[in-house]
Amino acid sequence: MEQEEIQAKIYAYLEKMKGKKKLKEKDIYKAVGADTGLEKAEMKTALRDMINVGKLMYSYAGGASSVEIPSEEYLKEKGLL
Repeated sequence: MEQEEIQAKIYAYLEKMKGKKKLKEKDIYKAVGADTGLEKAEMKTALRDMINVGKLMYSYAGGASSVEIPSEEYLKEKGLL
């Protein structure tokens, strides 16, 4: 599976879960891996690429990190929109 396809699956899962639960990286690996049968390493590379370009972001709250889709305000603030 191509990186773009993996990224699309990860993004779709995050969109589906937006507002329901803060997702950790391992939650994403489990859910997307169960649906697609992908290896963790493939998903990790795709996830890191998405974070590096600003399509996804890490957030920290209460000592725990999670991955989420950034808001439009955040993207504008960072100059990505």
